[in-house]
Amino acid sequence: MIASACHGGSRERPVTQVPGAVILVLFLTLVLQVVWHHSRPAPTAAASALPLAPPTELLRVAGLGDDFALSKFLNLWLQMYDNQPGISIPFLELDYARVKSWLQASLTLDPRGHYPLLAAVRLYSEVPDPERQQQMLEFTYKKFQEAPNDRWPWMAHAVLVAHHRLKNLELALKYANALADRAIAPQVPHWAQQMSIFVLEDMGETEAARILIGGLLESGRITDPQEFRFLSERLNLLAESGYER
Repeated sequence: MIASACHGGSRERPVTQVPGAVILVLFLTLVLQVVWHHSRPAPTAAASALPLAPPTELLRVAGLGDDFALSKFLNLWLQMYDNQPGISIPFLELDYARVKSWLQASLTLDPRGHYPLLAAVRLYSEVPDPERQQQMLEFTYKKFQEAPNDRWPWMAHAVLVAHHRLKNLELALKYANALADRAIAPQVPHWAQQMSIFVLEDMGETEAARILIGGLLESGRITDPQEFRFLSERLNLLAESGYER
């Protein structure tokens, strides 16, 4: 029913009395609204460019002196950056120089934090892009050298990425040698310091691997009986392999 005002009062009249032209206009308006709504393109979300990290001094002012909490916030912000509202940004679309600036900022604020290097070798090196992978590995290598006895786990992982994903044995050997030479504190496990042995084997450098194992056994650094036995057996296998050749 459609109400209308008349002489200060109101009365109703049946819809059948509404002119057909008015009904037709209303119907066509409704149809046009439905068509317009369904013909609109779906809303799209564009990935905004990842900015460079602000200078550390500015970040410290913004963090009111709480560097630890601010570092955690930066980690979370960067981790969530690829999931902006309405869009998921593949790592391949990120500017890795800028990614490194945020990882560096977080590490500067909290030098004992592990997330920046974990993210470098476990998240951002997962992309199928050798150039980006190597950027993250080199970042890890550089930061490892600043605190080798604390950051050795990420350098060990970098060895594996270079070896098995990049298939770059020379790069893997560079990282493994850095572990052996720099990560020498008692808390660093021997297997991490011995990674260069296995890289040398895969490179076909069996003689170099034999010399390295022999030096370790003679140095007295290997005190665990099982580890000593394992390396001794490895040395014998390499010797047999060399003899067969």
